[in-house]
Amino acid sequence: MDLGLENKVALVLAASKGLGRACAQEFYREGANVVICSRSQENLIHAKKYIEKNYSSNRANKILPIVADLRYENQISELVEKTIREFGRIDILVHNAGGPPSAPIEKISMKDWDNSINLNLLSFIRIVYRILPIMQKQKFGRIIAITSVSVKQPLENLVLSNTTRLGVVGFAKTLANEYAKDNILVNIVCPGPTLTDRMKDLIDSTVQSTNKSEEDAMKNWTEQIPLGRLGEPEEIANLIVFLASQKATYITGTTIQVDGGFVKSPL
Repeated sequence: MDLGLENKVALVLAASKGLGRACAQEFYREGANVVICSRSQENLIHAKKYIEKNYSSNRANKILPIVADLRYENQISELVEKTIREFGRIDILVHNAGGPPSAPIEKISMKDWDNSINLNLLSFIRIVYRILPIMQKQKFGRIIAITSVSVKQPLENLVLSNTTRLGVVGFAKTLANEYAKDNILVNIVCPGPTLTDRMKDLIDSTVQSTNKSEEDAMKNWTEQIPLGRLGEPEEIANLIVFLASQKATYITGTTIQVDGGFVKSPL
């Protein structure tokens, strides 16, 4: 199936590892030019080499790594400007940001709240403000925000994620309603428990707080998933690439979980 992504420009945030890199490699495989960003230049270089080696489409598309810290507005602006200088357009934005720390509510400080709101919510708002005029001028845009199943079913000891990611959903849904007229489609993808460094951190946190073994801590998660296993990053990336493609032109304003059946709500 041709997804119509050849020569499109995809900007994927936090893309040196995990879900971000999985998205970048699938866009690259489909022939898109891909901009990847991360705070670590070393990780970016490694990701670029890994993707070019393993996911080449034998086309002329490129990967552009840019160091950027999404907590700082000036670095977000520079990221967008460098992308435009290189490719002249931005067709697709995949907003991805690291998960905030896990802890009971009483152990969350005001600084933790500020950091989480800044990284998970405000970074999305800031980059959208920079990219919207570009997409409006193009009369084309695809924005996909990666959140978490916590927006459908709050998770224990993850109040920061439960709260800030709902803000992302509210903003994204409003964008979808207001900018559909400009052919800008906006959707939200909610991964369930997935094999990433973030998942390892959550399991380590459980081990430390409960004195359970790593195996038992992992079992606590897999027992809640009808498919009986954690997801692979590529399984989430495949949906994101589809939502950005020419095969998903009547989907906007949706919140879709990819979770092996983890969320119990029927809606």
